[in-house]
Amino acid sequence: MALSTSSSKHQLLILALALILVAGLFLLPKVIVKPKDGQPTLAQDGSRTANRDQGAAAPAVGELDEHGHPAGSHDEPGGPTAEQPHMTMPSAQRREIGALVAKYTAETNLGPKLRMARELADKYKAVERFDSAGYYLEQIALVRPGEQTFQRAADQYYEAYSFATTEARQKLLGAKCRELYERVLKNNPDNLDAKTNLGMAYMASENPVKGITLLREVLAADPRNEKALYNLGLLAIQSNQYDKAAERFKELTQVNSENVNAQFYLGVSLAQTGAKAEARQAFLKAKSISSDPSLAASVDEQLQKLQ
Repeated sequence: MALSTSSSKHQLLILALALILVAGLFLLPKVIVKPKDGQPTLAQDGSRTANRDQGAAAPAVGELDEHGHPAGSHDEPGGPTAEQPHMTMPSAQRREIGALVAKYTAETNLGPKLRMARELADKYKAVERFDSAGYYLEQIALVRPGEQTFQRAADQYYEAYSFATTEARQKLLGAKCRELYERVLKNNPDNLDAKTNLGMAYMASENPVKGITLLREVLAADPRNEKALYNLGLLAIQSNQYDKAAERFKELTQVNSENVNAQFYLGVSLAQTGAKAEARQAFLKAKSISSDPSLAASVDEQLQKLQ
């Protein structure tokens, strides 16, 4: 199964926080893999930045408001969020969503209210307000509980968690992810995608070791699971366990040789172990299977370091 776009959105920023929490318990963070200044990271199909607000300070976080936003993050549906503090919707779109929120709040008939909740979720997802999308999908799941309804809500909160830029917000959204993925697994303990995301959500908790355990459980059930291999590989890089990281990424490239992230991070891991020839081969493979110029630039930089 090819690694999905969603699964590659486990940003290095999140992993850095996660491993700070793990310190002294399981993994010891000593370094964060960073791209060249101004270059995107490669944890998102080699094309998305690790920090979507590009370093701007996120709003203060206390709790989620009635629309699933961090309290105080904005005063209207079109305002900035912790994911996109500079982004505002066009006024027409802002008015449209605002009017729909008002209708949803006033609606007392369950059928229309649920339809509006789904419409709001779609609209918020379209503008990458993933926490709000998750909130409205959660309202549907609470009325119509089940594996799929809870996973749809959990997945949107997980998107927001993956882009959170403060420790407080990561903990807040991570807790919501854990709550909803636990409900998914209660309905279906064999849902490995939910278990993988739950494992990563535990990395922002007081018990990050449980996150590692869950990822290993996924691999025990499915040794070829790309998401679990990828995440364990990145976690190993973050803790300077480059031998283990190389093992994970080698396994992943054997499962899917066209996985550009796996090839790139295999190169990173091998370079750190001193296996320069193998690292060069992995970097060149990553470059050959991607048309992304930012990835090509990052590969060229890594190749220069190998000389």
